[in-house]
This record gives sequence, C-alpha cells and structure tokens, in this order.
Amino acid sequence: MKSIELLGKTFEHYLGESEIQSLVQGVARGLQSELQGETPLFIGVLNGAIMFFADFIRYYESACEISFVRLASYEGVKSKGEIKTLLDIDEDLTNRTVVILEDVVDSGKTLQRIWELFTDRGAKSVRVIALFVKSGAYEGTLPISRIGRVIPNRFVVGYGLDYNGLGRNLRAIYQLREEM
Repeated sequence: MKSIELLGKTFEHYLGESEIQSLVQGVARGLQSELQGETPLFIGVLNGAIMFFADFIRYYESACEISFVRLASYEGVKSKGEIKTLLDIDEDLTNRTVVILEDVVDSGKTLQRIWELFTDRGAKSVRVIALFVKSGAYEGTLPISRIGRVIPNRFVVGYGLDYNGLGRNLRAIYQLREEM
C-alpha cells in the first residue's frame, strides 16, 4: 500500500517489512555480541514496542529474561507532556543488566521516566535500544546504546505504533502526510 487512511488522516508508506526486519536483526545481533556471558533483562515498552520486542527477542539468541512496562504520554499525534506509569515490572533489578526496548524516541521524556524507574532500583547497568529516533526531536541527555534508524520528525504508524489505537497491526511503517 502506498498510503493508508486512519481516522481522517493520511499516512504514506515509509519502510517496508523486510527493511524493518533488517534493522531489528542488526540491533539484536550487535547487542548480543556486546553482552556475551550476561543474562540481560529485556523490558519492552508497551504498547508500541510489542512488534519490535517480539522480533528482537527472536533474533537475540543468547540467554535472556523478559518483562514489560507501560507508560502513556500521547493523545492523538501529540505528546501530552505528562507521563503516567500504567504497568510496572515485578523483577528485582539489583545488579542486573537491564535493556529497555523502545519503539520510537522523540522528545525523550518517556525514556527519561523509564530510566529513572530502573536506575533507582539498583540495576548494574541500564541500556536503551530504540528502533527509531526522530531526527532533531530528542531533547534528552540519556545515551541510546543502539538505534535501528534515525527517521524524520514526523508521526509514524505501523509495526506496533498507532494513531489513536489504530494501525499497530500494519507490517510496514507509514508517516503522516505533511499538510500543505
């Protein structure tokens, strides 16, 4: 599909399924070589990272554990600025290597909140892996260990990412058409 329409907004095709899988495989295998001999705890950020998380885990072929956290910061295509924790983890993080798997990083406010949640619990190290980082949007100072791709600062849907709950099931990534 060249474009799709969701709730009156048009999104244009940006990345296909094979391109996405290549990015995910690259970050998973790269991290696997860095973490040899460790059993990291991978934490997926729901709901957006669900597809990325599932594929990443399949490409990561060493011992690991998984968990999920859910935060909310978006309403429509705009960040609300306020971040709520809707689902937290139960695992003891003391002296653990924690790897946060995030779908897309834009301002970095959600990422900062997640970082604080885990570093305050005694983790040995906390790393962030992002499938996408929006160009020019990241205002944070936290290091992002691995990035699948830097993308334009436009709203995206597909592959777990949504617009008001729709579009998560799309196999490709679509960008919001720029209004003329």
